[in-house]
Amino acid sequence: MKKRFVLSGYYGFKNFGDEAILSVLVNKLQQNKDSVTIISSNPEYTKSLYKHIRAIKTFDFNNIIPAIYKSDILISGGGSLLQDVTSLKSLIYYLLIIFIALFFRKKVIIFAQGIGPINSLLGQFLTKILLKNCTYVSVRDKKSQELMQQWGINSDLLCDPIFSVNVPDNKKNKTVAIQLRNCKGMSNDFLDRLADSVSRNFSDFNIEIYSFQDSIDLDICKTFEKNLNMLNPEIKTTVYSGMSNSEIIESLSKSQYLISMRFHAIIIGLLAGVKTLGINYDIKVEKLAKEFNLPLIDLKNDFGNNFELLKSQDLSIIKDEISHINFDWTGFENTVI
Repeated sequence: MKKRFVLSGYYGFKNFGDEAILSVLVNKLQQNKDSVTIISSNPEYTKSLYKHIRAIKTFDFNNIIPAIYKSDILISGGGSLLQDVTSLKSLIYYLLIIFIALFFRKKVIIFAQGIGPINSLLGQFLTKILLKNCTYVSVRDKKSQELMQQWGINSDLLCDPIFSVNVPDNKKNKTVAIQLRNCKGMSNDFLDRLADSVSRNFSDFNIEIYSFQDSIDLDICKTFEKNLNMLNPEIKTTVYSGMSNSEIIESLSKSQYLISMRFHAIIIGLLAGVKTLGINYDIKVEKLAKEFNLPLIDLKNDFGNNFELLKSQDLSIIKDEISHINFDWTGFENTVI
């Protein structure tokens, strides 16, 4: 039987990871020809990506409320929506969408989210109360599941949905892909140290610098390129921006090395068999690096021998670990029946 879904998440911002998760989710729902409405910051952009979907602007509650009322199921996620590190307002917004669905007695699915950190007592209280009333909760990391256990909420621990993306096994070019974003703690000192390490280790490689979300990434990517060119005028660099998800995946999969800040870029690197070094700007990146024993550099500390570890990385071990990771749709499918 055809069902009506409303999808709530960090959609429409042209952020690679969140848009890739959305594509996985929409493709799954459209297999059954279900009705899909997406709450998006940029409805026209979102509608351009998919056929036969509706899109509503993020704060257009005159249309959001009727859409949820007419729906069967609200899906919140994936990504890291339920946290207040970005802002308490962001957390309250996503909780409000969940509250509206629960008020209308709709099924609510928390879809493969990384939950927390939630530092405010108000945020903790509201999140706990609302999640206890959701139909199905799935999380993407052990720390989130431990938090759910502390709150007495049953949850399934799943891998990130991006692990289900089909990544081509392309021949590797003599290329180092570097993915950067702006964040708290980012400094010119870090960019200089990174440029120095890249120049010393990969002076004869093509350096491809990727902006995944231009409003956050692009300026830092351009600054890094400038620093690298000043340090080594002979090194070949290119900054990529405004790429579609498929273009990003295709291009990254051809790289021999990847140095990345963003969580989902690292996952694509792992799936593509690219030797990968993480940049630790967020706990989720640190956890992913530990899970796959990846070298990890810090924004403030010395890089140590991490570039040597990158170059000597054993891809066969990672490939074996990746082969055992499959996104489990069982709980989701049982809920939407």
